[in-house]
Amino acid sequence: MSAREAARQLVLDIAPEPRYGEDEFLLSNSNEAAQAAIGLWPDWPDRTLVLVGPPGAGKSHLGAIWASRAGATIMPAARFGAADLPGMGLGGHILLEDADRLAGADEKRLFHLMNLLAEARGSLLLTARAVPNLWGFRLPDLLSRLRRAMVAEIFSPDDDLLRAVLVKLLVDRQLTIEISVIDYVLTRVEPTLDAVRSLVDALDREALSRGRRITKPVAADVLGALYAGEEEEP
Repeated sequence: MSAREAARQLVLDIAPEPRYGEDEFLLSNSNEAAQAAIGLWPDWPDRTLVLVGPPGAGKSHLGAIWASRAGATIMPAARFGAADLPGMGLGGHILLEDADRLAGADEKRLFHLMNLLAEARGSLLLTARAVPNLWGFRLPDLLSRLRRAMVAEIFSPDDDLLRAVLVKLLVDRQLTIEISVIDYVLTRVEPTLDAVRSLVDALDREALSRGRRITKPVAADVLGALYAGEEEEP
């Protein structure tokens, strides 16, 4: 095996976790209102904030910033059904991600959690893809509580934010890339922050394995691999 082949094999599984620190959060028209709402904590109405936005818009990043500030427990909706509610309530502050997926059996559990947090003077941040009245919830008491909560919307990232995030991630990785290549990939990558992060991860792996700078042909190969088969889907 050649040195280059060995290098390619070694970097295939490198996939750094996204960094959700405050320094990595870049403001734009699409997220400044949501960021301001986070900054109002702990003075949220009913001590609850619902952060609404499409996938890949930055809800998890903004939620993680709040969780770090508040010392909050982060709970994905997929694990909520088995969570220790009394323990969570005593914890004081909770970030519950994808709360719009809790319709049905978990509605009573969510209402119970909100009551526990109210008793403990805790706070609750809920992330979701839509406003609460579109979650399909049926429990009247829970709907009433959610109507009292503050709602903040984070919109799909605009072109300026996508470019700023892409450039920052490239600089963080010390990747060399010409402006023309940045323009090229921005017109072809899916317009979400998650997609931009995945693209930079893939560009980083490819640059390491090839041992050279990122050119337009290299970027084209990476984009082709990321989106292979999408055009064939019905």
